[in-house]
Parts: sequence; C-alpha cells; structure tokens
Amino acid sequence: MLALSPLWDEIFTQIPLPIQSQAWPIILQGIDLIGVAQTGTGKTLSYLMREERNGPGTLVLAPTRELALQVEAECSKYSYKGLKSVCIYGGGNRDQQIRDITKGVDIIIATPGQLNDLQMNKFVTLQSVTYLVLDEADKMLDLGFEHQIMKILLDVRPDRQTIMTSATWPDTIRQLAQSYLKEPMIVYVGTLDLVAVNTVKQIVIVTTEEEKRSLIQEFLESLSPQDKVLIFVSRKLVADDLSSDLGIQGIPVQSLHGDREQHDREQALEDFKIGQVKILIATDLASRGLDVNDVTHVYNYDFPRNIKEYAHRVGRTGRAGKTGISITLMTQNDWKIATELIKILQRANQSVPKDLITMPLLTLYFLI
Repeated sequence: MLALSPLWDEIFTQIPLPIQSQAWPIILQGIDLIGVAQTGTGKTLSYLMREERNGPGTLVLAPTRELALQVEAECSKYSYKGLKSVCIYGGGNRDQQIRDITKGVDIIIATPGQLNDLQMNKFVTLQSVTYLVLDEADKMLDLGFEHQIMKILLDVRPDRQTIMTSATWPDTIRQLAQSYLKEPMIVYVGTLDLVAVNTVKQIVIVTTEEEKRSLIQEFLESLSPQDKVLIFVSRKLVADDLSSDLGIQGIPVQSLHGDREQHDREQALEDFKIGQVKILIATDLASRGLDVNDVTHVYNYDFPRNIKEYAHRVGRTGRAGKTGISITLMTQNDWKIATELIKILQRANQSVPKDLITMPLLTLYFLI
C-alpha cells in the first residue's frame, strides 16, 4: 500500500526543484525511473516520495556510509507516522543493526557491502522489497560494488519498482539500467554528459607543491565569519597534517577520511553542518552525497584523480539555486587533465588562466 507522509502537505506548498517535479509523477505511477542530475539538485527527496508497509518494502542502496546516514535523516524527516527504517553500513554497530532488522522494519537504507554480508549470513531477507533505489549508482560502480549489488538483487522480487540516480551517464550506468530496470523513464537536469557546474565561480591557480600552504593560508585569512569551506585533499595524511597545522593556529577545523573512526566521522560532519566549525578537510570519500547546503567555498588543495571527481567536488557548493566559489590548485603533475578542465571551464563560461592553457605544452617541452 502506497503511503504518503502528512509532511508532504508542507513540501507541496514550496516550489519543487526541477528533478523533483519531473520525478514525482512518474514514481507515483509505479514506473521505473532513472534520474540524472548534478549534486545538490534534490535527487534524494525526489525518490523519498513512496513508502511501503509490511516490509521491508523499500530498499535504498547508497555507495558510502555518509550518504546512507544522510538518506536515513531525510527519510526520518518525511516518513509516514509509524514507518520504521534502519541504516546498515560498515563501521556501525552490527549487532544493533541486526536487532533492528529482527524487530521489523519498513525501509532499509544500506551500503552494498554491509547489506550483502547480512544477507549472506541470513540476518536479512529482501523478498518483500517492492521499491528499490540505487542511489549514486555511478559512484557505487566506481567503488567496485557491482558484484554485491548483483547478489543483493537476486533476492529482490522481479516485479519491484526500481529507481536509479546518477550524477553522470556513462556506458557502465546504461548497462546497469538495462540489466535491472524495466522500460524506465529518464529525467535529468542539465546535460547527459559530464555536467559543468554553472552556479559556481571556478578559479584555477597553477602553482607548485611548495607554494600550496602559503596560498591556502592567504585564502583562509580572507574569509568572512559567514563563510563555510570544504577543502579537498588527495590523501589522508595530507588531511591530518593540514588539520593539525590549522588547529595549532587556533583555527577550528574538522577532517573527514576513511581512517577515522565512524563516530569521529559522524561528529566531524555534524560539527560542519551545524556551523560549529566552518572548515572541513576531506578526501574524495566525502565528495559525493554530502548534504550541506550552505557551503560557500570549495578549495581543491590537491587536484582529484579525474575530471569527473572535479565536477563532483565543485558541486558541493552552489547547491539548490545558490551560488558558490571554487578555488583549485594545480601543479605540473596535473598536466594530463588540463585539456579536459579547460573544456569544463569554457562550457561554464569561466575564466581560463593562461598558465593552464600552456601547462600541457610546457610539460611536453621538458619531457622531450
């Protein structure tokens, strides 16, 4: 039985975001759906429209524990009275998760690895699931979860409704959709290619590794008290070193990466969300699904491994119709990505620094 939260009355008095206004009518008709949109466009709320009783009737798969916890928070906010949900993820209290499932739940939100573990050990049954969501499907494939997803879906009834969201639309996602969705409709915001973020002023600085610390120091000193900054680094060690240096200077800061205990990661994210700290230093673990709408600046201290991750990082600001600023530091080590970055900047009508244009040529000159 389809259940709608009374809080939807409050939601419908507001203007829905584009992907929500397109997705809701399709979902309510029971049609499979693919939602393609950049981060910060309201994808989560677009699929939390439908809730099933006598379950678990709803299963939401998410790539990271942070995203799973954020989906659970949204679910709790808008769930119909009496519907029970559980969040299953690695690093949490496994025994408590099992107890919650045993008591009976209507909605399961889970990372594929942990759910597959409970599934293989017969702690959870998925035969009653009629509504399946593959959230951030492209990221789940990037993290190597395709095998676990296949095992999980073997236990989910074939007459389910399936929703898949993705920030990008590569061939791997097309193949996944063909395998697990039935005649889906596609809704998207922007282009089906890699999205150039148009709500963000993108600043690129070509520099050296030695100059990075002084550049970020100047940037932090220029901030106003209202600013909130997400700093991305490539390695956990850099996150810890930078966090330690800023802490010594008396600057409140939190860090988010895979080596921190789960409780510490959740606390770091919460401190950043509520504004107790205005600076969060993160690895790419946090670059997808982070639901913090008031980030004013993204600072790419290290350039990401590919242009797709660059777009996802930059998408952490300028969300939900707001504008933001991204600053990206590049060194000669990043020369291979320069041409793609120039295309992204040009598509978004951004300024392209001369140093970035000449970077590939200069590097090739020294290699010859």
